[in-house]
Amino acid sequence: MVEINTKAFGKVAIEDDRLIRFDHGILGFPDLKDFTLIYDIDKGNESTIKWLQSIQEPNFAMPVMNPDLVIPGYTPVFNKELLTPLGGNLDSENILMFVTVTVPKDITKTTVNLKAPIIISIDNRKAVQLICDDESYSIKHGIYEDLMAKKAANA
Repeated sequence: MVEINTKAFGKVAIEDDRLIRFDHGILGFPDLKDFTLIYDIDKGNESTIKWLQSIQEPNFAMPVMNPDLVIPGYTPVFNKELLTPLGGNLDSENILMFVTVTVPKDITKTTVNLKAPIIISIDNRKAVQLICDDESYSIKHGIYEDLMAKKAANA
């Protein structure tokens, strides 16, 4: 178990089986390699926003979300060899995929980066962040209206 004192969440104890390893770091932060996902445990996987919390840098936590919540059937295209660091079985049931979220002061301008998904192997908790080759996905895809429409439909 690892304990860190985070800026956003206070003191957090992280079980070893909740650690996620990016052997090559994440885009813009190549030295940050060990993370965990923090989210509202009461909502479980239904929690829209999760936080990718750095173990090495307790002040660094990045909001992420499941891309299927805004783009059902999101299937980025990239060279499959880039998944080699994950090892093992990479069927869709054995991976988690997230996109980073940017929340500016004007919340209605919230975007996700569909161009650089984060892919995590459930089997060994190894992860990579890749840049996809698909030009139809953007770095700043607006999500506020889509999320509000889904929320209204589920109310």
